[in-house]
Amino acid sequence: MAAVRDPEATKARIFQAAAAEFARYGIAGVSIDRIAAAKANKQLIYACFGNKAELFTRVLGICMVDLAAAVPVDTDDVEGWGDRLLGHHAAHPELLRLLFWEGVEYGTTELPDESARQDQYARKVAPIADDQARGVITDAIPAGDLLMLVVALANWSAVVPQMRRILTGAEDGDRDRLRASIEEAARRLVARP
Repeated sequence: MAAVRDPEATKARIFQAAAAEFARYGIAGVSIDRIAAAKANKQLIYACFGNKAELFTRVLGICMVDLAAAVPVDTDDVEGWGDRLLGHHAAHPELLRLLFWEGVEYGTTELPDESARQDQYARKVAPIADDQARGVITDAIPAGDLLMLVVALANWSAVVPQMRRILTGAEDGDRDRLRASIEEAARRLVARP
């Protein structure tokens, strides 16, 4: 009896393998052969996802959508939002690695999906700008800048864990203290003067 093909399961295996490969090696270092080892063939990968750069863009895009759904911006609880962001990246470190590799590969040049990404970020900035207009949070810092700063606070220790360990310690209590410090910094950053 012939094996039953499940195209969605195959795409999911390709996606998982591609996310792991891109997070580890970046766009330039990825081998489609290693991704194909996830029980798919190279032709299927190219047919479903396009070339390596297109596959990277799709993988990162899906990870970004997953993040937006899992950790929506919450201007009523910025410090809690930052904490949830920290938790998400601890559970899914591949997203920050993908973003890092994207920065290495593209630098300041336009991204293949830049207009879609701008729309995605505009939806995150809008509630911050609205809360600023209503006087709920500070308007001393432009809304986009404020989002960038809170995201940087929440993400940087996951991007450079060696620096986090050296500067703040490696024990569970050290991580908990840093997390509380990040929450306090985020709260102060958005507070009305």
